[in-house]
Amino acid sequence: MRGFIGFTKRNLSIYFKDRQSVIFSLLTSIIVFVLYLLFLKSTFVDAIEGAMQGLEEIVHATDIEMFANGLLLTGILGSAMITVPFNCLSTIVKDRENKIDYDISATPLKRWQIILSYFLASTISAIVMTGIILTVGLVVLSNMGDLYMDAIDILAAYGVILLGSVSATAFFMILMLFFKSSEASGAFFGMLSAAAGFVIGAYIPISQFSDGVQTACNLFPASHVTALFRQVLLTGVLGEIDATIGGLDNGIFVEELKHTFTFQAKLFGESFHGDWSAWYIAGATIVCLIVMIVLYARTYKRK
Repeated sequence: MRGFIGFTKRNLSIYFKDRQSVIFSLLTSIIVFVLYLLFLKSTFVDAIEGAMQGLEEIVHATDIEMFANGLLLTGILGSAMITVPFNCLSTIVKDRENKIDYDISATPLKRWQIILSYFLASTISAIVMTGIILTVGLVVLSNMGDLYMDAIDILAAYGVILLGSVSATAFFMILMLFFKSSEASGAFFGMLSAAAGFVIGAYIPISQFSDGVQTACNLFPASHVTALFRQVLLTGVLGEIDATIGGLDNGIFVEELKHTFTFQAKLFGESFHGDWSAWYIAGATIVCLIVMIVLYARTYKRK
């Protein structure tokens, strides 16, 4: 067990000691933040105000502002949930490229311990980084207004981080088997960073796409994770907005916001409620873990 813990610490230190690696793992989150400051915020606010239809004098501008800022936080969290695990798992490719995996296989560590060590290190890295982002984000937003979140909502948000970190790591560990060099994984990471914001709806709400594109995006657990973040972090604000309206629109405005900004992932024309998304993520994670164990057991055959 000591060897397993030591190897896990080694994988964690490789990621956290490389400051450039840490920064680049948050590249998409940084892009989302910059684009939000440049034009996304005004785009979101304009879309919200366009759907108000005569409710401008009733709905508080501060609540609309907090809703838009909350969308930013969910986009940053969702993108980090993709890029951080991938970047941390690049250690697997580097070990293979430098033939370090031969030395690892020659140690007393069993194959499942080797696999689990990479997996655990990446999961911990994702939890730490996204946990920090969530904490800082909640502190900043609390100084700007009220998200109307209680302790249970906050705990649920950290629970989504745990679920998302495990699922993303399981998924990307399978992909790492197909990379033979750091250059190849780095090139793929560049494409992943560019595409991640679109897949989770950080740039453009997924609801704006056709049903086929929505299904393609929501096949990835990360899209469901981001939808769960929206439900946990923004339902309080929407509840306050609905209470302010007082039933004058029969809740249509809030429902329209939920639809527009994809609070529920949509697969093959069917909307997934929160519980369904959580079960989908859990199921996809289990499948990925099984595939990962089988493939890595073959990869680390002892000579």
